[in-house]
Amino acid sequence: MAPSAKSEVEPDKDSKASWVTAKPFLMPMQKDARIVTVARDAMATRFEVALHNGDPARLRAAAEEALDEITRIEGIFSLYQPTSEISHCNDRAAREPVQVSPEVFALLQRCRTLTDETSGAFDITIAPLMRCWRFINDTGVVPDEDEIEKTRESIGIEHVELDESNNTVCFARDGVMLDLGSIAKGYALESASALIAENEFEHFLIHGGTSTVSTRGTQADGTPWRIAIQHPDEGESPLRIVELHDESLSVSGIGGKSFFDADGNEQGHIIDPRTGRPTQAARVAAAICESATESDALATALLTNGPVMLSHLHPNTRALAAVMEEGRLAIEARGL
Repeated sequence: MAPSAKSEVEPDKDSKASWVTAKPFLMPMQKDARIVTVARDAMATRFEVALHNGDPARLRAAAEEALDEITRIEGIFSLYQPTSEISHCNDRAAREPVQVSPEVFALLQRCRTLTDETSGAFDITIAPLMRCWRFINDTGVVPDEDEIEKTRESIGIEHVELDESNNTVCFARDGVMLDLGSIAKGYALESASALIAENEFEHFLIHGGTSTVSTRGTQADGTPWRIAIQHPDEGESPLRIVELHDESLSVSGIGGKSFFDADGNEQGHIIDPRTGRPTQAARVAAAICESATESDALATALLTNGPVMLSHLHPNTRALAAVMEEGRLAIEARGL
C-alpha cells in the first residue's frame, strides 16, 4: 500500500476552486448556464444535484428523480421517523426477529463488514452512546463514568444478529439501537447517482450537506470537479483542493455539533464506540473512493482512528487526517 505523507498546512495560493465556501467543501462560485441545479432538504441537511450536457427539462427531471430517491431512503433508514425500518428494528428486535427489506438487510451486512475493516471505529450501534452524551435532540452534556460504562454494554455490532435465510434482524440484548447516520447519507448519494447514470446522464455532481459529494464525468467546461476540503477553523485556507474523477469524497470533523466541557476541552459528536467517549484522534478527516457509502463510513472511522488508519486503507482510497501538534494543524495524507 502507498505510504502516507505528512505536511504542515501550506495553502496553494494559485489554486482556484471551481466550487462559494460551505464547510467542508467549496461549492460553485459561478453559475454556468449549461448546468441545471436542483436542491431539496432531507436527512436534516440540504442535498443538491448539478447536471449538464443535456436538454434542461430532462436534466431537471433526472435531478428531481434523484432527490426523490434520497427522500425514499430517508424514510427507510431514519432513526427519527417512527415508520422507518430502522425504527421498527429499534422498537422490536430485542424481543423478536424483525423482518426487513432486502435493501436494508444488504446495507446492514455491508455495515458489519466496514466495522471489521475499521477495527470497530465505524459501528452502527452507536445510538445509545449518542443519547448518553445528549447528542440526540440536544446540545451535548458530559455523562458520569457509571453511565458511560453501563451504556457501553449495549454497544457493538456483535449484538446484532442477521439471519440471511429470513432477512431478519435480532438484538442479542436490551438497549441495543441502530443509528445509520454515519453511512445513510453516503448510501443515499450512491443510490441517487446510480439512478442518474441509469438514465444515461454522464456528467453530474450530488452533495449532501456539503459533507459528502458524489461525482461523475466532468464540469461543463470539461475540467474535473474540484472540491476544497475546508480547514476546521473559520477563515483559514482550505486543507486541500482535490479533483474527483467518478469518485466520492466525505469529510468528518469534531467541530459543528460539539460543546466544551468544564476543563475547556472540545467534545465533538463523533464518539468512539470502543471507549464510549468523543474521539480526540484527529480534528478532521477525509476519504475519497468510488463508493459514497464507503467514503461516508471511512471518513468517520478515520476521524475516530486517526492517521494510523491511513496505511490500512484499500489501495484505491485516497485520504487524509489532520491532527493538532504543538498548536498547529498537521496533515497526514495518502494519495492527496
